[in-house]
Amino acid sequence: MSIATYIKEIGRGKEGARSLTSEQAHDLMSQVLDGRVSDLELGAFALAMRIKGESIDELSGFLNAVRERSLTFSVAAPVVILPSYNGARKLPNLTALLALLLAQNDIPVLVHGPAKDPSRVTTASVFHDLGLPTALDAADMSHAWARREPVFIATENLCPPLSRLLDVRWVIGLRNSGHTVAKLLDPASGGQSFRIVNHTHPEYGEVLTGFLQREQANAMLLRGTEGEPVADPRRLPRLDVLLQGQLRPELSVAAQEGVLTELPVLPRNIDAATTAVYIQSVISGEKPAPGPLARQAECITAAWQVLTGGSARARSA
Repeated sequence: MSIATYIKEIGRGKEGARSLTSEQAHDLMSQVLDGRVSDLELGAFALAMRIKGESIDELSGFLNAVRERSLTFSVAAPVVILPSYNGARKLPNLTALLALLLAQNDIPVLVHGPAKDPSRVTTASVFHDLGLPTALDAADMSHAWARREPVFIATENLCPPLSRLLDVRWVIGLRNSGHTVAKLLDPASGGQSFRIVNHTHPEYGEVLTGFLQREQANAMLLRGTEGEPVADPRRLPRLDVLLQGQLRPELSVAAQEGVLTELPVLPRNIDAATTAVYIQSVISGEKPAPGPLARQAECITAAWQVLTGGSARARSA
């Protein structure tokens, strides 16, 4: 079946476009992921959604289609999920630092994202230079958590069809709905996760809040750093914590206001090797962690402890 009917609805421009139902979005994304659309249809879909923006129903349908084609795993208690799909362009990519700070608190962490990006410094490359494990399957994840290490899995291993959709960016020059869905993807079965969800535009934060509430998700929502799920090391953004889809003000953190009186000492170069050396110096205690990242790690830890009742770390079932 052609997706032309769907494109006709979503492709009428920002003002005239209509949103799809969750069922329609699921069917559309299923056809895209299964390669049942032409290259022309795929490009039209990507551009139309880029202009229109996803509704909550569309996000739900798209994500369900991706989940059906993704690797999943079972755990005894929540795993913190860090989707890393942007990488560093101006500031060091400190997603691996956040992962290690959480692992120091005995929290299992899974990072997923692209293995390579010719235009950015990826978390995958920083993990590699830190000597941290990369998983190919659920067994690899379990082994890493048993060693109390955060683990990275490339999208091409987590969900090959989604990885192919993300690669459309290199043809048309723009990100697409696949990138939005990737940042919401939760591979843990049974809702046994705590997702760190970031946005770059405040209005999109409202859509994501509505989506996480509908999903009854356990999550932290924040404005990320260059699209990464970490607090800006220079100034703490607002950290909203939701448990079972309910905003928890007592666990959330307000944004840092006022004039900055002190800036963290960050590496001048942002390449993976330099970033890895810096992260290792923080983890070893040689250098202090940037205040906003340390506060984010504390916030996630507090929420995780509420979810687990203060129980021991999660292990794979």
